[in-house]
Amino acid sequence: MPHLTAGSVDEALAALRGGARIVAGGTDFFPALGERPVTFPVVDVTRAEGLRGISEDAAALRIGAATTWTDIVRAPLPPAFDGLKAAAREIGSIQIQNTGTIAGNLCNASPAADGVPCLLALDASVELASARGRRVLPLGTFVTGVRRTALEPGEMMTAITVPRPPAGARGAFAKLGARRTLVISIAMCSAVVVPAADGTVAEARVAVGACSPVARRLVALEAALAGAPLASMADRVAPEHLAPLAPIDDVRGTAAYRTEAVATMLRRLLAGLAR
Repeated sequence: MPHLTAGSVDEALAALRGGARIVAGGTDFFPALGERPVTFPVVDVTRAEGLRGISEDAAALRIGAATTWTDIVRAPLPPAFDGLKAAAREIGSIQIQNTGTIAGNLCNASPAADGVPCLLALDASVELASARGRRVLPLGTFVTGVRRTALEPGEMMTAITVPRPPAGARGAFAKLGARRTLVISIAMCSAVVVPAADGTVAEARVAVGACSPVARRLVALEAALAGAPLASMADRVAPEHLAPLAPIDDVRGTAAYRTEAVATMLRRLLAGLAR
C-alpha cells in the first residue's frame, strides 16, 4: 500500500480524503498492528510545515502536533510545564521519546497515556483541521473514552494550545509502575498550582490518569485547595475527592490498590509543589 509523505497540512488532509491514515512517530501505530501487514495507505506528517515545534504569544503557548517528547524536554518552558517535562522523560525509552509525538499520545487515547493528565492540569485545548475548516476543543472533551476521541472523518490534530500560565505557576507529575522506567502506568497524577502573594493557593488544577477510562480532573480537590496555605495542600486530599475516578482490576493492579496509591501520590505531589 502507498506510503505518502505530506509537506503541508493541506497535503495531509488531501491524503485523508483519499482514505489514508496518519502516521507520525508510529510508536503506537505499528505495535497496534502486531503481525498484520499494513493494508491501507498511510501518510507521514512529520515533515508537514508548521506541525513541529513550540511557539508562544501573549495569550498562549502552541505545541505543534508532530512535536516529539524530546523536543518538549529540551524546550525552555515555564515552571508550570515541569509536570509535562517529567512525563516526557517517563514515556518509553529515549528512542521512543525521540520519535513519539505529543499528538500521537493524545489521539491514541489510552487510559494510561502519560501526557493527558499533565495537559489537563495545564488546561490545554487541541486544534483540529479538516477540509471543512478548523476547530478547537478542550482536551477533556477531545478524549471521549478508551481509544476513542472526538476526531471526525477526514480530520487531524494540528496543535495543542495552553493558556499562558500566571506568574509563579508550578507543575509536577508522578507515575506509579511495576518498575522505574519502560512501563505502563498503574496510576499517575499531575498538578499545576498558582501561589498567591500571601502564601496560599490562588488556583490549582489536578488530574489523574490510568484510574478511569479517560484521565479526570479532580474538581472537588481543586476547590478544596483554593485559598489553602501552600504548606497544607497535602492535608486537603480526602477520599471524596477521588469520586470521579473509576479504577479497574487488571494485570497491573487492583482497583482498591489504585485508589489507595493515587491518594498517596497526590499527597506527595502536592507536598513537593509546596516546597
